[in-house]
Amino acid sequence: MLVGGNTLDDAAVFRLGADEAIVSTVDIFTPVVDDPRAYGRIAAANSLSDIYAMGGRPILALNIACFSPEAVPNSVVREILLGGEEKVREAGVALGGGHSVEDKELKYGMCVTGIVRPDRVLRNSGARIGDAIILTKPLGIGLMTTGLKFGLLRGPAVRKVTRVMEELNAGAARVMIRVGATSCTDISGYGLLGHALEMARAGKVEMEIYYDSVPVMTEAYDMLRAEAVAGGLWTNKHYVAPCISMEGVTDEEINILCDPQTSGGLLMTAPPSRADKAVRMLRRAGAGHSRVVGKVLAKGEGRIIVKR
Repeated sequence: MLVGGNTLDDAAVFRLGADEAIVSTVDIFTPVVDDPRAYGRIAAANSLSDIYAMGGRPILALNIACFSPEAVPNSVVREILLGGEEKVREAGVALGGGHSVEDKELKYGMCVTGIVRPDRVLRNSGARIGDAIILTKPLGIGLMTTGLKFGLLRGPAVRKVTRVMEELNAGAARVMIRVGATSCTDISGYGLLGHALEMARAGKVEMEIYYDSVPVMTEAYDMLRAEAVAGGLWTNKHYVAPCISMEGVTDEEINILCDPQTSGGLLMTAPPSRADKAVRMLRRAGAGHSRVVGKVLAKGEGRIIVKR
């Protein structure tokens, strides 16, 4: 076992031989949009993301579906599964069936297996002093999907957040390897600050995040002011509070950075000399919101400064 459950990395990595290892992950969650096929695509993209974050190439996926036949028609389940199949085929991944469980609450996700060279595994602990911190997708997903549940988000905004969640991190992962990224994680339930704090602690470094450089979907601010907030945001904020210093940023802005994401972008560190090139390559690869959002400052025990 090269990477196990004790490191808070995105997937497990098991060495098969000198030149090959398998990467394995599982993820499942309740619907975040009303369209069942879009939900399937989002869940698949989210599950695949953990493999990409480790520097791996996904090759096989298995469905996991939990639903009640009395509450969810078979036609809806079929659409969810078709959405998942669409996304794994887009990723060039084989779908090998799966497993279902009768459950009162609908849930869907995938177990995904990938391959990686043992010497190219990207952990969350490799950040080096001076590295640039790069984010590949905009924030605000949790606020906007909560707003959708409350009936506050409609039309173009729903389509926008759905597109962001459906976007594969495949192209971003390929660029990450090419530019020599030193560490990576994907942004999910702990929000940007929660996942950045995991990287800082794992790498024993201090980081700074530049709020004005962080891509945020504008509708997220409207949802925050309308109090369409998932409970996870407050949990995340409480978790990171002892390790965060604020310089010239508002409490509202910290809330945005703590918003839990579904199928968010990759958060990576890379040598500063390659950062601008990395952003250009990421945007050409389809990760159009990619930006340098911070810097690794010094050795430390895992603290983050948030500034403008």
